[in-house]
Order: sequence, then C-alpha cells, then structure tokens
Amino acid sequence: MADPEPAEGAPDVRAAIVRDAIGVGLATGAYALSFGALSTTAGLSVPQTCALSLLMFTGASQFALIGILGGGGTASAAAATAVLLGGRNALYGLRLSSLLGVRGARRAVAAQFVIDESTAMALGRGTPSNARLGFWSTGIAIFTLWNAGTLIGALSADLLSDPKVFGLDAAVPAAFVALLAQQLRGQGRQPWMVALLAALVAIVTTPFVPIGVPVLCAAVVAVLVGLR
Repeated sequence: MADPEPAEGAPDVRAAIVRDAIGVGLATGAYALSFGALSTTAGLSVPQTCALSLLMFTGASQFALIGILGGGGTASAAAATAVLLGGRNALYGLRLSSLLGVRGARRAVAAQFVIDESTAMALGRGTPSNARLGFWSTGIAIFTLWNAGTLIGALSADLLSDPKVFGLDAAVPAAFVALLAQQLRGQGRQPWMVALLAALVAIVTTPFVPIGVPVLCAAVVAVLVGLR
C-alpha cells in the first residue's frame, strides 16, 4: 500500500517551502548583481543604488527607473513609470491581506515584502500557516539577497555591467516560471490555458512597452477570465 501523502502542516512540507524560498532568493540575488551594476552605469551612486533596493524593493520598477534615467529621461518620468509598474503589488496586497492576518507594525513590514515571488509562494499552500510561511520566508530571503546582490553589483560595475554575460538576466524569470508550474500542477486544463495565453500576451507586448508592463498586460488576461 502506498504511503499516505504528508499533511499540509507536516515538517517536511514546511521544510520544502523554506527550501523553495531560499532557492528563489538566490536566483533573485543573482539578478540583483546586474541591477547594481546597471544602476551605477546609469549614473546613480552606490548609496543611491542601495537605497532603491532597500526602499523601493520591486525589481521591475527599479529597472524601469534606472533605464529612463540612463536614457536621459527626467526624474519625474522615471518615478511615474516606477509607480505605475509597482501598482500590481497593491493588488497582490489586497489578496494577501486576509490570508496573512497581520496588524500594526508587522503589517507595514509585510507590505514591503509584497512582490511577485512572495505572493506566488503564499498562494495555493492549502493552509493559512503554510501560506504565511511561504510569504515570510520568501520575502525575507529575497529582501536580504536582493540588497546584498545590489551592493556587490554596484561595487563591481565594470565586471557585471552586462548581465547577459553570466546569464543573470534569465535567473529570476526561470525561478518564477518554476513557481508558476508548481502552482498549476494538478489544477486542470483551464488554468494552464489562462497561463499560456497570459504568457503569450506578455511576450507579444514586450518589444513595445516599458519593462514590467508586460506583466500587467498578462494580469489583465487573468482578470478578464475571472470576470467572465
């Protein structure tokens, strides 16, 4: 007779969640090396670059901001674009608010950790305790390694100014695709069709819109399906 499946709150399940969180954090930290290098190449100082990762902490917005500044755009245009791209995090927060159940100072800390990866790691975990573990472990791992990678990249700009040299541009997308595949496993045909359609929309729009906007376009697909 086959062994029974482990309960959602079993130690091995929780250990697997933490391992996944660390893996995502490592991939994101590797990508942060390129952000730090590109930011200083765009004209920001090392302290300014590190402040962006500490305070803004949302990759698409950060890359969009330095891209506009590096291309000669104004600070107001760069900030407006960054805010637009970060808008999806507010939607994530609405979904996670009741799931995490945080109050007071912890709510402010949780808001800082609301990003694509932490949201994906929190959803579909079966129990609130596992969802909270996925969110916090992923948020802490990414925040720590993203900021460490930013500092190292900023100090090593001459070596890492082109992330494609080391394949760092593919690290985070690959990690997020792996997270998505895990969430879709065993969910039936419709979620896969929605995911594939959303991915197609993101790919088609990528050459024509700023960094991060394809994610918003893909999200519109899911919203329209949900409304239908």
